[in-house]
Amino acid sequence: MLDHGMKDGETLDYHALNAMLNLYDENGHIRFEADRMAARQYFLQHVNQNTVFFHSLDEKLRYLVEEGYYEAEVLSQYPREFLTQIWDAAYAAKFRFPTFLGAFKYYTSYTLKTRDGQRYLERFEDRVVMVSLALARGNQEHAMAFMREIIAGRFQPATPTFLNAGKKSRGELISCFLLRLEDNMESIGRGINSALQLSKRGGGVALMLTNIREHGAPIKGIENQSSGVIPVMKLLEDSFSYANQLGARQGAGAVYLNAHHPDILRFLDTKRENADEKIRIKTLSLGVVIPDITFELAKKNEDMYLFSPHDIEKVYGVPFSEISVTEKYDEMVDDKRIRKKKINAREFFQTLAEIQFESGYPYIMFEDTVNKANPIDGRITMSNLCSEILQVNEASKFNDDLSYDHLGTDISCNLGSLNIAKTMDSPDFGATVETAVRALTAVSEMSAIDSVPSIRRGNDEAHAIGLGQMNLHGFLARERVHYGSAEGVDFTSVYFAAITYHAIRASNQISIEKGETFVGFDKSTYATGEFFDKYTDRDWLPETEEIQALFDRMNVTLPTRDDWAALKKSVMEHGLYNRNLQAVPPTGSISYINNSTSSIHPIVSKVEIRKEGKIGRVYYPAAFMSNDNLEYYRDAYEIGPEALIDTYAAATEHVDQGLSLTLFFPAEATTRDINRAQIYAWKKGIKTIYYVRLRQSSLEGTEVQGCVSCTL
Repeated sequence: MLDHGMKDGETLDYHALNAMLNLYDENGHIRFEADRMAARQYFLQHVNQNTVFFHSLDEKLRYLVEEGYYEAEVLSQYPREFLTQIWDAAYAAKFRFPTFLGAFKYYTSYTLKTRDGQRYLERFEDRVVMVSLALARGNQEHAMAFMREIIAGRFQPATPTFLNAGKKSRGELISCFLLRLEDNMESIGRGINSALQLSKRGGGVALMLTNIREHGAPIKGIENQSSGVIPVMKLLEDSFSYANQLGARQGAGAVYLNAHHPDILRFLDTKRENADEKIRIKTLSLGVVIPDITFELAKKNEDMYLFSPHDIEKVYGVPFSEISVTEKYDEMVDDKRIRKKKINAREFFQTLAEIQFESGYPYIMFEDTVNKANPIDGRITMSNLCSEILQVNEASKFNDDLSYDHLGTDISCNLGSLNIAKTMDSPDFGATVETAVRALTAVSEMSAIDSVPSIRRGNDEAHAIGLGQMNLHGFLARERVHYGSAEGVDFTSVYFAAITYHAIRASNQISIEKGETFVGFDKSTYATGEFFDKYTDRDWLPETEEIQALFDRMNVTLPTRDDWAALKKSVMEHGLYNRNLQAVPPTGSISYINNSTSSIHPIVSKVEIRKEGKIGRVYYPAAFMSNDNLEYYRDAYEIGPEALIDTYAAATEHVDQGLSLTLFFPAEATTRDINRAQIYAWKKGIKTIYYVRLRQSSLEGTEVQGCVSCTL
């Protein structure tokens, strides 16, 4: 019951009720019931009054198909009896949004509306069923399985998939893309066009600049002709601004550059607060690829050499990005054919921390860590807008008219996430993981972006997916385990090992069913069996009594060495269908509608404050939080970077791609604190670092900006 004379909350609207989350009651308690009332009032006062009413399912589907809202082809794959069955099953689940923001986010951003945007044509159940029918492509068993996992909150497709699947007028199902640029005008021109094409379709795009020759390098033997990477960055920034997805939001782009590229300091300077407008980069995200040798040089307080990409390609016959700087460093230093200059390694890291202190950028990819863990033949040279996609790509070559002389492969992000709490609650843990893998495989198979042939070829050959996770902090707190504690890290390691087992098992089963493997399987460490050694040499079971008891209590059976050995044998014999299986993005909107804490991060505040369009401030309580368990909800700034890194390191060991890791620091942190955290992350085997965040104010719920393409 709420105070101030209110007996049932009916006298307040949903916005006012939600705002009461920010006002403690007379006992100093958070008013969680006010937010639950706000969710109910939102339906009574707004949703129900603005939803188009249909007398029957037949009437609804006939109208939505005839009026061009639903794809008739999706529904025609199923008999009428099954459509009735799956819709009845979805509504029988009696789904309810437990928070106001979850309901508001869904009806604002996902549900099908009339073309004037004023009335709703779908409930949550309708969207879940249409997504499931679209992804199942006529397979009734899969459609029902997809629906049950999504409606139960165990699996949540990423925003592009959940928003678009089954709709007649829709965008792509894919979250983001990665393109590589080579050191010629044809590749740069084609790359900018590809970025435009992908951006207008709603995808975020990352591009690798490492191979582009530096400022002042010769062109056709004439000295001091190259303008370097910054003009290319400016062209890309303007392109993303132009391809702004029908004005809905700015296009989103990122660029990655190797730390040993001669333009690296110029590259970083573009994000300084006082940068000259001629070079300042406002909206493009920056990422730096750092090899191990850079840390070793800094440790010894030595200079680090920066090498001309143009000369490297002439000497080695391959682009800069295909060279391991750590392995070839001394050789390249001694080679007089390669132009080079030097800067102090410690000063480089100091500059890096200064820019991160000011802007949160650049993202960091630890090149050697990534490639040592890569099970696929080839080098990983870049990441994406949210730093969790780590895949091999192949250069394209172009004719003078920009047609392909050789069609290479670029990268798509086919994403969706499991809710860790609900997955642990699943009646069949392995089946939940397999269903999610099959759903994401469908996203890959249903995507064919012909406007960028290298993206299409990469997707067709790899069937790569990124199964993510969210709600780690919410789950740990629900089970009275502190985030970052020994028990919390223990759970993270064991959970991710189990996810890896079932994801590989699912991909192996799909390969058996289809009689097909991803292209290049025979050259992978899956094929040789080497990938499985660490799982057959020891059991990945809980090391703490508390976590062992937790898995026992929840009836989750964990794979043993014998299970892994049997899986190894099957994979070596039959292969895998998906080249990549896991990637953990910084889930945002889908976390709210799924009532989850974001990704595997700790919360940023107990009650998060968001600004949502015309409605203004909206308040969101952390998942499973009550006035009785607040001690388990320390925020990321309180927990600190080391405990966060320990948790991510435990997960990283089992994830074939990356995890979007943001580091949080108190307001009084210095650049030295940032450097220490970077070194600690590198030593712990972290693959990438996303943003660096400093607490900016005493407001507990200040919003943290998310990745525009992958906070999904």
